[in-house]
Amino acid sequence: MKFVIILAFLAILASLGSALFFMMRKHDGTDDDGQRSKKMFRALALRVALSVALFICILVAAKMGYIQPTGWQPGQ
Repeated sequence: MKFVIILAFLAILASLGSALFFMMRKHDGTDDDGQRSKKMFRALALRVALSVALFICILVAAKMGYIQPTGWQPGQ
């Protein structure tokens, strides 16, 4: 399960990097601004979808007992 979470996190970072690439790329005359905006929007929408899916997977994994929540407990 940890492998799936790590893989999803890397996919989120890759999608964010792709959106950054489309946003920062200079206009070279071959690609109009509308097409560049569509590519950037798709990359950001994919990042949001992957983030939501990762959050749901973490919640399901915790509920099924695949991962155990740990951390600071108040009063200890």
